[in-house]
Amino acid sequence: MTNWYYGHSSDVRKKPMSPKLTLIALLVAGLSAGCAVGPDYVRPDTPLPGRFQGQAAVDQRTTKASAELATWWAGFGDPQLTHFVTLALAQNLDLAQASARVTQARAGLGAANAALLPSGTVSGQAARAYQSVETPLGQVLNSTPGFDRYGNAYEANLGASWELDAFGGLRRGREAALAEYRASEAGAVATRLAVAAQTADIYISIRGLQARLDVARRQERTQQELLATIKLLYGKGLAPELQVRQAEGALAQVRASIPALEAGLEVAMNALDVMLGTAPGTHRAELNDSADIPVAPQIAATGSPGDLLRRRPDLIVAERRLAASNARIGVAIAEYYPKLSLSGLVGSATTVSSGNLFTTGANQASGMLGLRWRLFDFGRINAQIEQAKGQEAEMLAAYRLAVLRAAEDVENALLTLVKREAQTAELTQGVDSLGRARGASFAAYQRGVVSLIEVLLADENLLRVTDARAQAQTESARAAVAAFRALGGGWQPSGLDAVASK
Repeated sequence: MTNWYYGHSSDVRKKPMSPKLTLIALLVAGLSAGCAVGPDYVRPDTPLPGRFQGQAAVDQRTTKASAELATWWAGFGDPQLTHFVTLALAQNLDLAQASARVTQARAGLGAANAALLPSGTVSGQAARAYQSVETPLGQVLNSTPGFDRYGNAYEANLGASWELDAFGGLRRGREAALAEYRASEAGAVATRLAVAAQTADIYISIRGLQARLDVARRQERTQQELLATIKLLYGKGLAPELQVRQAEGALAQVRASIPALEAGLEVAMNALDVMLGTAPGTHRAELNDSADIPVAPQIAATGSPGDLLRRRPDLIVAERRLAASNARIGVAIAEYYPKLSLSGLVGSATTVSSGNLFTTGANQASGMLGLRWRLFDFGRINAQIEQAKGQEAEMLAAYRLAVLRAAEDVENALLTLVKREAQTAELTQGVDSLGRARGASFAAYQRGVVSLIEVLLADENLLRVTDARAQAQTESARAAVAAFRALGGGWQPSGLDAVASK
């Protein structure tokens, strides 16, 4: 054990320091060193490839519009889509909750900062009492000449206390609170991006359902015409009953699809209203008129997988929670060591009159160095340390898993976008071919070469492929939204970089 001495360097014999001076010397040394027990946080390595697998295919896409990641929804070229996303970012109640969580975390950080500083109290009291003369004390006082049974007491004090963070437990607690605050900030950004993406996804789904519903109603009319024609021929004995029943079944199938599409459309419109923070039905009139399905724009810059660590706020949340769990290990380890505190009081007290307060004779003062040590509680402290280490290991695994899933989200979204657009292109070609076939059959019908049934069957084939194309267009646009969300689109570089660097 190290011995501390005092005295001049020229002293021949040096005396050991008293226990009180030893404690003070240790305290000063600990505070001056500024060290804190527990492991210092080091951001974990997350090896990722330098390029997304689907990046080359995405770069080869040819679209008329291009979208910046910060405001990707504007790249779809749909003013109503932009309007709804802007409304959602201003009114969504999930965002209001996220903002409230940031406020709570900021308050927790303020409490952790305050724990490092001295605290002061001001107290005062004035009392008047009437002394009993039947108690032992009263009997003694009553025998004193000039005893007055009424008594007054006045006191005013200024107190201060300070827990000295000699071993850094409070500083580690502040690190944890700061990391949680940064995580809440990034969480609010993540909620913002999710709200924008969900709003756009719902809007695109609405436009897709409206397009499909329009196709289904056209199919219904075509099937009705086909059934009427076949029934007419059947009545003249020119068509078998089998054709009648087949046409009736096809008409029933088309009609059955319409209620399902209408229900899906109603549900989507209600969901959009809730995303906008309004009651279902509020914006229904704005969506009654059908519009084209938004076309996915070109992604201006996908970046690299490593960029996701700065770009995606949900990864920043996971990383900051890891930092907080690391700091809590130090908080737990600090319980091994004694807690030191300083407290003092300066005031004035008198039992004569309030006018005597703050006079020389009424002044009072005290000071105290406190020590609290969980000396026989090390088993519980060990358990708390192991628990903190377990939480840190859990947060580390959660962070690494979040990174992998983020990369997976991007890869899946890019792949889906490219494949859905390829499907849309093929179906568009099919619509063009079937459109020409329908025109040829109608011209042949006008010349009397084919029957009306042939024309109606051509219409049916054309509408069926048109419905498939509408689905593919919808999924292409939704895949683009998923890609922008997976890439962290909608972020503000300065804000997220500031959070990520803390």
